[in-house]
Amino acid sequence: MHWSTVPFQVLLFTVVFLALPGVMLMQFGAIVFVSIMSVAALGATGYAVLSWSRSFFELNEDHLIVHTGLVRQLSREIPLSRLQAVDVVRPLLMQILGLAELRVELAGGDSGEIRLRYLSHGTAERLRASLLAHAAGLSGRTPEAPEWPFYRLPFGLLLGALTFRVPVLSAFALLVALLVAGYMFRELGVLGGAVPLLLGLIRGFHGPLLRYTDFYSSLSPDGLRLRYGIFQARMQTVPPGRVQAVRIVEPMLWRVLGVARVEANVAGYVGERQMDSSTLLPVAPRRTAFALVNELFPGTDAARVALHRAARGRSGNEAVGTDGGLVVTSHGTFTRVVEIVPEARVQTVRLTAGPLSRWRGIATVHVDTPPGPIRAHAAGRDIGEARRIVDGIAERGQGARMSGTGPERWATRSERPGPPS
Repeated sequence: MHWSTVPFQVLLFTVVFLALPGVMLMQFGAIVFVSIMSVAALGATGYAVLSWSRSFFELNEDHLIVHTGLVRQLSREIPLSRLQAVDVVRPLLMQILGLAELRVELAGGDSGEIRLRYLSHGTAERLRASLLAHAAGLSGRTPEAPEWPFYRLPFGLLLGALTFRVPVLSAFALLVALLVAGYMFRELGVLGGAVPLLLGLIRGFHGPLLRYTDFYSSLSPDGLRLRYGIFQARMQTVPPGRVQAVRIVEPMLWRVLGVARVEANVAGYVGERQMDSSTLLPVAPRRTAFALVNELFPGTDAARVALHRAARGRSGNEAVGTDGGLVVTSHGTFTRVVEIVPEARVQTVRLTAGPLSRWRGIATVHVDTPPGPIRAHAAGRDIGEARRIVDGIAERGQGARMSGTGPERWATRSERPGPPS
């Protein structure tokens, strides 16, 4: 690890010491306080230096081995065949100091994450390329894979999309109405409602605007690369075959602009990390959103899958379609959501019908994938039609999994993709 981890740990210990026992020690006088503080700082420095000297990593063929711990030495050996994603994260202070944190996502739930903090930026980039090369079945000395631009998010479109949302416009209109009423009637009590509204509006803009400013996506033989963020710059790499399902979200007002948001279930990300890393395109033209889906699932064309709506009066906004490779569902009145799942990556397919639904002769089809924001389903189907859909997906999915291969060592069993047309 980079030597700067030592002063970071000492600084953190010093701050905590001052905030807790340091306050009580000040009553014994400055000399006693400075003496104890110096001894504590020296002890923390010694511990941090020894801990840093015992914390290192190495690449052994197709395994990443991470050694940590001082009193209790822990060695963790990770087969890179389980690698799901590699992220390089750089908070603002780390950008200034030329450092980075490398996050390696692995299959294995909440414990499937390795964080190497902190490395020099150059070391983090080289290690990222080496890990992806090993996971692809190539030599770790393979040069970094080239990339081809796919989409850059204009700042104006990001700002407009964040503004052009029903909750934001409604909150802004209510805020103006409260301020006008307060001014006209000289009533300061309106601030009790205006201030929370204003804070909510700021929060609704602040997070997404800073997070996705300078958003850039590109395609590479080692997967989809995403770069975004100002105060926390992030480079996210999702290797081929790790995206399990995709959804295209079109809020009501965004449909006027012809734009959408693309989210995905990515294998390896779980819990908060899944929600934090599920957005592949925060705002993009609808045709670009479907073009990304076609890149993620080669040989498919999600936009051309014919969707069949439910019977009239039975969840009329629900639709489902299959083309032998993809399962596509659509639902939503105010916010239209299109969910796309490759049949080869379906974990389970279910038919559910409660007592009332059975009496009406309808059922819901569920298409389950690894955990994430996407839970594809199609409600309001005739029971006979639902059974045919379930049986067809199960049969074709089994055949696709038997004839296909897993995502491991992708570069040694398939041709590298060329630049997108």
